[in-house]
Amino acid sequence: MESAEVGRLNPSGYDTDRVWTLPNVLSLLRLAGVPVLLWLILGPEADLIAVGVLMVAGFTDWLDGHLARRWHQTSRLGQMLDPIADRFYILATLLGLAVRGIIPWWLVIILVARDVLIALLVPLLKTRGYSSLPVHFLGKAATFCLLYAFPLVLLGASDGLLGEVARVVGWAFAVWGTALYWWAGGLYVIQTVRLMRTTPRVGRDSVIARTL
Repeated sequence: MESAEVGRLNPSGYDTDRVWTLPNVLSLLRLAGVPVLLWLILGPEADLIAVGVLMVAGFTDWLDGHLARRWHQTSRLGQMLDPIADRFYILATLLGLAVRGIIPWWLVIILVARDVLIALLVPLLKTRGYSSLPVHFLGKAATFCLLYAFPLVLLGASDGLLGEVARVVGWAFAVWGTALYWWAGGLYVIQTVRLMRTTPRVGRDSVIARTL
């Protein structure tokens, strides 16, 4: 999936506990598209269709959030599914491009290592009554850059002027997005350290599980 402050987990912050709302269904459908995307990249190498899947996923990402707010259907499940779907799409695209030799494996390792770092913060946050930090603007900007970068890099695998332009622009987004991704990760670490120093430990029953 970011504000300057960290909020205590509180179920009253959600509009509904229902699972089968239209925003949640859109999120689940977006998740179902991840293996389809990976197959398109690695199987028939249908790059244009794969980019189309990414575009549809990006549109539904915006649409489910818009509908959840407009229809007052924000839910804990929905806020869990959105960042999970984003990360799975980035990971699937990374793996597909790396297997095909379009991007180097070291880039995959760098981006996955950042998510592992953030995941390692969760047990520490739970000792203070939190299970996640609010998403920072830099984190949103980084995800935006990466979600745009890899479809362009994928299109850049084709020949011709369009492929050349897509490759250059895609790699610019990828480099900038990777830098922002780690910058945001560093801010999360700093926030966690400050939280550990200023917030007393809470009992296990005080934590309501949510994901980053």
